[in-house]
Amino acid sequence: MTTETKPAVRPANPQFSSGPCAKRPGWSLDALSDAALGRSHRAKLGKSKLQEAIDLTREVLQVPADYRIGIVPASDTGAVEMALWSLLGARPVDVLAWESFGAGWVTDVVKQLKLPDVRTLDAPYGELPDLAKVDFDRDVVFTWNGTTSGVRVPNGDFIPADRQGLTICDATSAAFAQRLDFAKLDVVTFSWQKVLGGEAAHGMLILSPRAVERLESYKPAWPLPKIFRMTKGGKLIEGIFKGETINTPSMLCVEDYLDALHWAKSVGGLDGLIKRADANFAALDGFVQASDWLGHLAVEPDTRSNTSVCLTITDAQVAALDDDAKAAFAKGMVSALEKEGVALDIGAYRDAPSGLRIWCGATVETADIEALLPWLDWAFAAQKAQLKAAA
Repeated sequence: MTTETKPAVRPANPQFSSGPCAKRPGWSLDALSDAALGRSHRAKLGKSKLQEAIDLTREVLQVPADYRIGIVPASDTGAVEMALWSLLGARPVDVLAWESFGAGWVTDVVKQLKLPDVRTLDAPYGELPDLAKVDFDRDVVFTWNGTTSGVRVPNGDFIPADRQGLTICDATSAAFAQRLDFAKLDVVTFSWQKVLGGEAAHGMLILSPRAVERLESYKPAWPLPKIFRMTKGGKLIEGIFKGETINTPSMLCVEDYLDALHWAKSVGGLDGLIKRADANFAALDGFVQASDWLGHLAVEPDTRSNTSVCLTITDAQVAALDDDAKAAFAKGMVSALEKEGVALDIGAYRDAPSGLRIWCGATVETADIEALLPWLDWAFAAQKAQLKAAA
């Protein structure tokens, strides 16, 4: 059902951006009052806060005790780049891509590192590559959750425990909302501004013992910039994984991340965070299933993300438009919702098929998702009326 009458209820928080994402419920600047501002990050206070961030990450995300966790520069991108440039080259590589960020890692491996034996396993937006074709005797690079397609791997069962190569996983839109199978992952990366709604510019790099062994036994053929170097004299620089960051972090952002982690513990840790994201997705999914004009971009239900939910406009009249007109229709909806102050930043990613992208991560309240839903009908009806008037 669609209507041009404006709904009576508005979301209390209209922030449904897929990154940076909504702050945790109840957040205010007062949460940062204890930040170590004006102090060296290498002083006792700064190092203790960085170590606390690492320790809480391990606790909330349930990272195995023998995995290293480091805070690194340049967000998730920086963390992935560190892994690719430091670890690849020892074995042939399989790179999986089904959306823009995975495609970016293909570019890095093929065109920048120019490795001699690389296979690309790709799929169009909305689908996964054939995971059965991945060769785990090779190093494997993939995203756990495709932020720009709303397609995730359903679990880690496709990865064998006795793999010979390393698995390098970009988990930035999955961490803290989906259960990562660390036993199957050698490198895991994410950034603070996704599921926990932290501030941007800092990345997290998690290394298995197998990844550490590779770092200490293999030296890439290319020079490494300082911010990528994790070894010295053939040994891991352990300080990186004890809060001694490679470059200067923002202690204000660190404080914000600590606040988010403490909030995560207060809602039940990882289980509570997943429950919140699942509830948000369920509310949105129920609306999509009942809609006569909206559908999921992700084709298979078990691959649909519970965080970056990507939607397509399936109405027959809109579907018959050319790509530019489809994009204009979706942008019109997004603009109308933003003008009303009920949904901000919910347009599809620029490289993805036109449509909507609604963040359902743990910092979003289910009541706000539920309040948004009739507004989606309203925005569609308003755009459809303009389309008919112009016909």
